[in-house]
Amino acid sequence: MTVASAGQTVKVFAVMAGSLVILDLGWLGVLAKPLYDQGLASLRRPDVVVPAAAIFYAFYLGAIYVQAVRRAPSVAAAARGGAWLGLTAYATYELTNWAVLRDWPAWLVPIDVAWGVVLTAAVAAMGRWVAGGAPSASGAP
Repeated sequence: MTVASAGQTVKVFAVMAGSLVILDLGWLGVLAKPLYDQGLASLRRPDVVVPAAAIFYAFYLGAIYVQAVRRAPSVAAAARGGAWLGLTAYATYELTNWAVLRDWPAWLVPIDVAWGVVLTAAVAAMGRWVAGGAPSASGAP
């Protein structure tokens, strides 16, 4: 990897990270906050465990990059790959919680899965858009 491509990859990750955090915090903390307060009140901590959230976001960004952005030939292809990854990741989380947690609200499952699809598609599309052009043979942006 050349210095320029390393710098480009850092730029792509920075934009993806900013997009992911802004969109997800906007959803969780503002738009859908009443839904999560209603459905998960008895299960929620009073304060977020920030290191756990940061680790999740780091892993998820890596997954979005590898699975949806790196080799996507276009922004639309990256969005489709991101949508698939979001469906897989969020459905796994939601359906597992619904299956094993006594008070997990069933009505929240489709809402949260839909959010995961939209969020991950948007972040992947932003990553491919910032990377520009077609990916190289190595898959680097």
